[in-house]
Parts: sequence; structure tokens; C-alpha cells
Amino acid sequence: MEKFTTVAGPAAPLLRPNIDTDVIIPIQRLVGSGRTGLGPYAFERLRYAGDGSENPDFVLNRPQYRGSPILLAGPNFGCGSSREGAVWALMGMGFRAVLAPSFGDIFHNNCFQNGMLPILLPEDVIHRIAAETEAAQGARHTIVDLARRLVVTPEGAEIPFSIDARKRDALLEGLDDIALTLRLRQHIAAWQAADRAARPWVWETVQR
Repeated sequence: MEKFTTVAGPAAPLLRPNIDTDVIIPIQRLVGSGRTGLGPYAFERLRYAGDGSENPDFVLNRPQYRGSPILLAGPNFGCGSSREGAVWALMGMGFRAVLAPSFGDIFHNNCFQNGMLPILLPEDVIHRIAAETEAAQGARHTIVDLARRLVVTPEGAEIPFSIDARKRDALLEGLDDIALTLRLRQHIAAWQAADRAARPWVWETVQR
């Protein structure tokens, strides 16, 4: 998993509430696919017209927001069914951080498992960042600093955010749950050896 330290760039505003995982990536796009290649299908129903051309009214199609590393979202972003592919699709578009007033619980956890930083901020702060981004016209960017737990707006205001310390450390080091567990392999092996000596019958292999 790629490490997350600091991300800077235009913050793309997609502020409508209750965008669910099926809107982020349709289930049929995940059949037979892996983690990569999902970016073009993210927000497919919003992003494209019926003939397959880009919808000019969809905010993420605007030139100033293409390739944005930061997504500003509305309340309850990522609600709906469990779909890790929703995070993969967002990352395929170039996003590394999502700022929202609230998230779907499973989506929120999936972000941490895949190197995406979800940040909870009040809705009025989200709208303020969106307004500052629009006014800046690319001259100034939003900065997400995980090490300092700060979001810096285009006008320079520093907004602190909260994050679980273990999840923060895992993102900074680029470690998912499996990698975190493997860091304890020596302790696990020592416990197994001690338990094998104390309760050998538990470790016996059944002979057929």
C-alpha cells in the first residue's frame, strides 16, 4: 500500500448528499476486474451522457478538477453496500483523500485498508473549502497533511482533524492490516511455541 504523508492540489467539490457505492462504481464493472482500471468507470452514471460522451455539467469533468487528489463530498458519502471497489475507483481517478461531514461506515473503513484518507469535517467547512477553491482558480491549492493532522485551505487557514492513531500510523507507513500483523510475526511465533509446549494435544494433527 502506498504511503500517505501530504497531498496538495485542487479540492474537487461533489457536495450532493448520500452518494452511495453503486453510484461511485456500478457492480457490473467489478465483475472480473481487479484493483486497477476502474477509474474510467467511477461515477459512470453522472459522468457520461447516454451516448458515452462526457457530461459537461458534471463537476468532476471540469478542466480545473481533472486529476484532483482531494474530493470534497456531501453527507453520508459512500453509503450503501459493502464495495471495496468504490475506493479503488476513486483512487483510479487520482483521489487520495476524501473530506466529508459523514461517511458510510464500511466505506470509511475500506478507505484506510487501501491507502485513502477519509477526513470528517463539518459541512460548513467543506463548503468553505469549495468556495475558496473555486475563487482561487488553480492559483492556490488545498493541502492535506496527515503527519500534522491538518487541512490547509487555499486561503491558508489551518483546520485540524481527528483520526485514530493506529490508522494514522498505518497510512503514514503504508501498511494494511495484513502488513501490520506480519510485523508481529516474532511475537506470534513465540506464543505458538509456548502454547505448543504447554498444550501439545491442541497442536496434534489428526491422522486419517
